[in-house]
Amino acid sequence: MTSTVNPVDERAARAPEFPMARAAGCPFDPPPGLRGMQQEGPLAKVRLWDGSTPWLVTGYADQRTLLGDPRVSADINRPGYPRQAPMPPGGTGVSFILKDDPEHARLRRMVTAPFAIKRVEAMRPGVQKIVDDLIDELLAGPNPVDLVEAFALPVPSLVICQLLGVPYADHDFFQENSKVIINRNVTPEQRSAAHGNLIGYLDDLMGEKIAHPVDDLLSGLAGRVTAGELARDEAAQMGVLLLIAGHETTANMIALGTLALFEHPDQLALLRETDDPKLISSAVEELLRYLHITHSGRRRVAVADIEIGGEVIRAGEGLILANDIANRDPDVFAEPDRLDLRRDARRHVAFGFGVHQCLGQPLARMELQVVYNTLYRRIPTLRPATELERIPFKHDGSVYGVYELPVTW
Repeated sequence: MTSTVNPVDERAARAPEFPMARAAGCPFDPPPGLRGMQQEGPLAKVRLWDGSTPWLVTGYADQRTLLGDPRVSADINRPGYPRQAPMPPGGTGVSFILKDDPEHARLRRMVTAPFAIKRVEAMRPGVQKIVDDLIDELLAGPNPVDLVEAFALPVPSLVICQLLGVPYADHDFFQENSKVIINRNVTPEQRSAAHGNLIGYLDDLMGEKIAHPVDDLLSGLAGRVTAGELARDEAAQMGVLLLIAGHETTANMIALGTLALFEHPDQLALLRETDDPKLISSAVEELLRYLHITHSGRRRVAVADIEIGGEVIRAGEGLILANDIANRDPDVFAEPDRLDLRRDARRHVAFGFGVHQCLGQPLARMELQVVYNTLYRRIPTLRPATELERIPFKHDGSVYGVYELPVTW
């Protein structure tokens, strides 16, 4: 009697758990389990916290294909969507990045202009002043010091506050609630409460902007609320997304990038000794490829059958596109586990691909260029003040990085 077992079902039954653990002593590399799966093929089944078994896509080419495929949905409310955690009681509202077109496009267009390259470049002198001022304070303050608290977190927080029109004086409040929202180990109730705190805060700000608009992004959204183009709760939700994404990701790239450079002194020397904009830009792209801090994968669900990578993804099946391992795909990047600041790494998928690619990438790139071009030249003896093994990494967060980075000079 022949077996009628579906090979896909068999693989689902023995699917490894996701997310996977990084190897001890290798904080900059993706989990070794991902590399093993990538070597076996571009797609495999994994098991999530709720027992579901979505497809994990590890191949670079297949990720780009799927992220540009209209049969792939980003709608978190579709059946089969591979959620990162249980839905909080009563829900938390849905960000536009977790919606499909045309609704995604309608909302995204409302906040695109401030992140356009020309607008961002006009901000560069102001960002340079923020960085220089913080370095002045760093040099005048205690030594050693935590680089995260004294520099990496304040830089993007100050920048996004100015862009949005959020008082920086409230940074402790929004940073603490952001930490809860992106922590994978908190309860749904804790995440819901933190999200509610930020929604309430942004809604109050939106009320102020409606009454007294000024030249900032939130005032622009307030004008759309007044015109009836946008609901007030939608505007507050968009404000929360931009506030969290605008400081958490860049702050972690500053600190984690600095630590990676400490561990690669030859590469750090390149940045310390150059003022070549092309090399600085190249360094930013390579560090984004090499580190990739959003290490939980981009989540999607198929809305139709898709044949790819020798497999058939059925409609309703979830997808996780693990872009950290895609950025280490040897078919695309030679010696992918080597940090090489002279490499042309612009093809990386750190910001995603397709219509949902990161809205704020021009701003993130510019901030990182200013930081990496300034910090190590102004403090040429900057070095870690503790051993790598004693630095606490954010293994419990949906955004990877370090909780603190003691430095001295």
